[in-house]
Amino acid sequence: MPILSLTVGRNTLKNKGRSPMKITEIWFDADYIYGKDEAGKEYKQSLLWYPKLREASDDERSQYTFGMGGIHWRRLDEDISFESFGYDDAEPSAMQRFFLVHKEINVAEFARLIGLNPTLLRNYINGFKKPSKEREQEIIDFIHKLGKEMAVY
Repeated sequence: MPILSLTVGRNTLKNKGRSPMKITEIWFDADYIYGKDEAGKEYKQSLLWYPKLREASDDERSQYTFGMGGIHWRRLDEDISFESFGYDDAEPSAMQRFFLVHKEINVAEFARLIGLNPTLLRNYINGFKKPSKEREQEIIDFIHKLGKEMAVY
């Protein structure tokens, strides 16, 4: 499995034009994974991007290895690239957060109801594509509409 397998498409780098980063130390809190690079700069990423790490015990999280391009948790079958610590979107948008937290939502059916291609919506959720502000607001408004409808039941 490639080391970049779970960077979830988030590919806008903060450190464009600089040499590749190498994370040398990591730690966690309830919501984030933190990393420190060779120069001592600290980074963080939301654990919503990495559900296996989010649900893992402290013991499972501590069982990792550093590789050439990232960090690997063999028991969890999870990988994080060093590069991903430099991405602009360490924190999911409100729309992404909704779908990352609510795995029970059928993305294909939601997309059909709002008139979107399901693959496009998945790409928005996973960060492979970025919706326009208007499109993202349209999705959020529909989420709110569904919430109001469900509150009636």
